[in-house]
Amino acid sequence: MDIMDKVNDLVEAITKNEKLMAQFKADPAKAVKGLLDKTDVDDEIIEKLVKAVKAKIDIDKAADLLGGLKKLF
Repeated sequence: MDIMDKVNDLVEAITKNEKLMAQFKADPAKAVKGLLDKTDVDDEIIEKLVKAVKAKIDIDKAADLLGGLKKLF
């Protein structure tokens, strides 16, 4: 599995679960670590995954907003 597949899986899991989304907002690294199968992942990798997940969530939100605007015109 490549990194983008993992990021997409993390985003899907986080956005579908309100409790997990709240945990991600409060402590993103802990939330991501909890979702990973491996427990010995380097903190640097966790931080990169957190940044990627945050960016993907923001992009998805922006796409949803733009999609809503398209319907108005």
